[in-house]
Amino acid sequence: MGGIIGVPVIECVYLAGCAHWAWKRCIRSGEDDSRGWAEAEFEDFKPVPHMCRLVLAVYEKDLANPRWAPPGGYGIKLQDVVKRVSYKDTRGKAPPYLIYLDRENCDIVMAIRGLNLVKESDYAVLLDNKLGKQMFEGGYVHHGLLKSAAWVLNKEVKLLKQLVVENPSFTLTCTGHSLGSGVAALLTVLIVKNRNLVGNIAKEKIRCYAIAPARCMSLNLAVRYADVINSVILQDDFLPRTATPLEDMFKSLFCLPCLLCIICVRDTFLSEAKMLKDPRRLYTPGRIYHIVERKRKLTRCGTYPPVVKTAVPVDGRFERIVLSSSATSDHSIVWIHREGAKALELMEETATMQSPTPNKMVRQHSIQEEHMEQYKAAMERAKTLNIPHAHDSPSQSYGTFDHVSVGDTDESDAENQAEISRSHSPSPDEEDEEEEDSAEVSEEESLDKWKKFLRELFPKDRYERLLSTG
Repeated sequence: MGGIIGVPVIECVYLAGCAHWAWKRCIRSGEDDSRGWAEAEFEDFKPVPHMCRLVLAVYEKDLANPRWAPPGGYGIKLQDVVKRVSYKDTRGKAPPYLIYLDRENCDIVMAIRGLNLVKESDYAVLLDNKLGKQMFEGGYVHHGLLKSAAWVLNKEVKLLKQLVVENPSFTLTCTGHSLGSGVAALLTVLIVKNRNLVGNIAKEKIRCYAIAPARCMSLNLAVRYADVINSVILQDDFLPRTATPLEDMFKSLFCLPCLLCIICVRDTFLSEAKMLKDPRRLYTPGRIYHIVERKRKLTRCGTYPPVVKTAVPVDGRFERIVLSSSATSDHSIVWIHREGAKALELMEETATMQSPTPNKMVRQHSIQEEHMEQYKAAMERAKTLNIPHAHDSPSQSYGTFDHVSVGDTDESDAENQAEISRSHSPSPDEEDEEEEDSAEVSEEESLDKWKKFLRELFPKDRYERLLSTG
């Protein structure tokens, strides 16, 4: 191609554009995604390292003789491990998981392991999807992950109901890593929609911690369920930022760096407005907790102590791949646990230095109010941006916090709780509405509705086998 005075103009412009793109991408870091977010507080982030340890425990063959326990162990009591399910038990329908009765924290936990690189069944779950294949609750979800979550709930619904009925003050938590995080998030949505099947547990007692989550639901659902689903992301983790369908990604697993670069180039020229208008595009679910390791600006060597930022974003929801040497290592649950535990220690030190120290119950209530305001703002933002199928009536209760047990409260806590209860007690009309809602759907009707959902989700032969083993 010719140019002016022998200079190839078009080629020079092209090279300058490529150099500018490379420069912008290379200086971008993961902390840019959560710049301007509020920092999470100790009581807010406290469950996360514990959930990481429970997920790590699923990887062990023998919990009595652990081989890969983190410093301090898994923090579980063997007699309270209610059930363990292996690949042999799931027959490839879902990743292995365990159900743990956490008496110390008054919690019933289902922990689901992440992707096993040598198990074809895990790839089968990921590959069972096409963009826009599965509609659900007015949005779109990953088809294979939804089927896996439905299989788990159908298999364990009786046990979960028993545990909920026997422990009425306990919360119910689903947690998982990577592949397991997608299953856990959609399992949580299914439980919320079918609470009558699980002992009619209150919505505010249901929660999910999706660690290094896969994108598994459309934006309207990701924001709508931010009151129960919490996603935990470490710095530059590639998976929560990768909007490419998982089936395409893992077909290219052995050239993952090349794929990430291609995605990076493509997304550079794709406007965010166009992304938001696509109802089939999948996103990281729920509220996001971003563990940030800030680089030292002068030397670029080493990092500052990690901090945790949190928000319920709508636009700017981790849309750009970060070209970083840690983009894949930040996906490891071992690193997430280590950095999360370190950040929690710093939060605790900061909390203890505050004077006067607010009591636990009042501070939790304050955090609940702050999160509820962020949740409502996110719903309004989604409506303002004309997000397809955006739901504009936020939940009246925010369900991501432990209830303080009676033994942990002192006299001042009890007085504060009484004052909080009085100030937020429902009106007679609201109570009547709640009673009518609970009376509208009986357990039999819920069961029929659940069977209908399974019938539509699974082929006829697999549906019949599912009922016979459920």
